[in-house]
Amino acid sequence: MSVKIGNIDLGEFPLLLAPMEDVSDPPFRALCKRHGADVMYTEFISSEGLIRDAVKSTQKLDFFDYERPLAIQIFGHDIESMKQTTKICEKVNPDFIDINYGCPVKKVTCKGAGSGILKDIPKMVSMTKEIVNSTHLPVTVKTRLGWDDNSKHIVEIAERLQDVGIKAIAIHGRTRKQMYKGEADWSLIADVKNNPRMHIPVFGNGDVDSPQTAQLKRDKYGVDGIMIGRAAIGYPWIFNEIKHFLKTGQELPKPTMKERIEVCKEHLEFSLKWKGPILGVVETRRHYTNYFKHIPNFKEYRMRLVTAQQPEELFEILSEIERTFGEYEFA
Repeated sequence: MSVKIGNIDLGEFPLLLAPMEDVSDPPFRALCKRHGADVMYTEFISSEGLIRDAVKSTQKLDFFDYERPLAIQIFGHDIESMKQTTKICEKVNPDFIDINYGCPVKKVTCKGAGSGILKDIPKMVSMTKEIVNSTHLPVTVKTRLGWDDNSKHIVEIAERLQDVGIKAIAIHGRTRKQMYKGEADWSLIADVKNNPRMHIPVFGNGDVDSPQTAQLKRDKYGVDGIMIGRAAIGYPWIFNEIKHFLKTGQELPKPTMKERIEVCKEHLEFSLKWKGPILGVVETRRHYTNYFKHIPNFKEYRMRLVTAQQPEELFEILSEIERTFGEYEFA
């Protein structure tokens, strides 16, 4: 049976690319879409920044039709600002609006935004209600289990957010206090899904880094789909690998060095076109380690990739890597 957000059909068991600051930009989203991701999210957008027309915030509204279905993700602590932001986002016609109640970064949470709002559930519910009522678009939420181990109220929170009109919820299986440490606890995500009062899609997020893990999470916890974040950085192939494994029980062969170099160059080209020669170089660096993970004696090349300043130099290093490690077989 197809999973839907409002009237948007996401297919039977959708794989969602998690919104990640300075990662989930259009060049990276394009690669993930081509390699099997079903749903895209923009990087999270500051409500205050968007209202003030800050360049960094307005740029994040840009997306392409081939990325659909796509959500614009917003965050903030002020309800009126969040409503205004929703109206601005509506104008570029995304498929839905996603509210970030999950970001654990201190500069966001200290203002009561992101996962900071988990310390004030009544405000979380009223803000969500106001946003839902201010737009014709479906509204979804991404959040965590709670603020800390003493406040894992996600079952109640999900129910209350559904009651004020959200159309889906994605849950990261950690508290804010955990940040990204320790193991994600999917049992509470399952409790949300198994709550007989819940009828909206429930997506699980946290520690899915292989087709086998994805299958385990699906079968054991019964979620409607999986959101993948860190495991996709520098490895967009993970989406098709998971889909193929869920369908056939067989693993796809790992991408060859040639394929990795091609995708890496394409990623860099799109980034340069999108962000210019300085940011285009700097913001692809975080992906290189993953593109070439597990290759022995690679340290020198990795250092060169993350310190090169000029695009031409990077392209030459990538070609050199292909010449040097072209025969390497990835396990």
